[in-house]
Amino acid sequence: MAEIDKTPEGQVADAVTGNWVDMTAPEWSRPYLRLSRADRPIGTWLLMLPCWWGVLLAAAADPNGLRLFDLWIVLGCGIGAFLMRGAGCTWNDITDRNFDAAVARTRSRPIPSGQVSVTQALIWLVIQSLLAFAILLTFNLNAILLGLLALVPVVVYPFAKRFTWWPQVFLGLAFNWGVLLAWTAHSGQLGWPPVMLYLSGIAWTLFYDTIYAHQDTEDDALIGVKSTARLFGENSKIWLRGFLVISVLLLAVTIILALAPGGNLLAMILALAGAWGFGWHMVWQLTRLDTGDPDCCLRLFRTNRDTGLIVALFFAFAALV
Repeated sequence: MAEIDKTPEGQVADAVTGNWVDMTAPEWSRPYLRLSRADRPIGTWLLMLPCWWGVLLAAAADPNGLRLFDLWIVLGCGIGAFLMRGAGCTWNDITDRNFDAAVARTRSRPIPSGQVSVTQALIWLVIQSLLAFAILLTFNLNAILLGLLALVPVVVYPFAKRFTWWPQVFLGLAFNWGVLLAWTAHSGQLGWPPVMLYLSGIAWTLFYDTIYAHQDTEDDALIGVKSTARLFGENSKIWLRGFLVISVLLLAVTIILALAPGGNLLAMILALAGAWGFGWHMVWQLTRLDTGDPDCCLRLFRTNRDTGLIVALFFAFAALV
């Protein structure tokens, strides 16, 4: 007897199995939620976690510690990350619809598969952006200005793969902007610690998104899409070790710059323990990485939620002591 295909209609190829979008969301909403990658939540985590790093380290460096409003920054950044990740992915899919149709992993996405038209996608993009802007308006003026400036790397990123072998840098610029915004939402101003933390996040993005890009190297070569995965090829693990070291070192320097002036030794030890765990989790990924196995690359890419959560957890401890 033939096996019954239980795959939900319209499911995207790399969606998380049994995700809530395909299983429980209203049918009319599924194409739009897929367009926002709600069925693949790792991107929301990777956009949200740098925000949490920023506000928690800012609180740890503040003699007054955590404030009640910081809880709203944490929550607002979570909601905002979901919305802006959705808006960014919608914009990405609009600009990349012809490329996506030519790649096995992405041709099932809503636009190339015909679930959503370009016009419908544009309307959905505007709705998500306006909701995110409403959250941004609850922060101070400097944070609002930084939030508006964040649109520049978001708009540029989808085109980067057309003109540079390093599109992951542009992704890093966009995905880690929340460090600067959330730090400023707490403190009202920038300084060297959030800038160094931002650079650490960019190096981390180069690490995890190079792993992610190895899923598509063959198709990308056929259609002329550039990536660090294609650029590094068989030398990818050497480069990934370099990104790992740079990210951890910058994170450690950030912690020292932020917390040394306050003289709270316990807070610094806790935060540095987070940097240590952050580095070892990436080392663990490298020991299991097979760049020729797309399933392995996707699985390890998704574990970077835990990599970033390690830092957020220890920064929270540092802010509370």
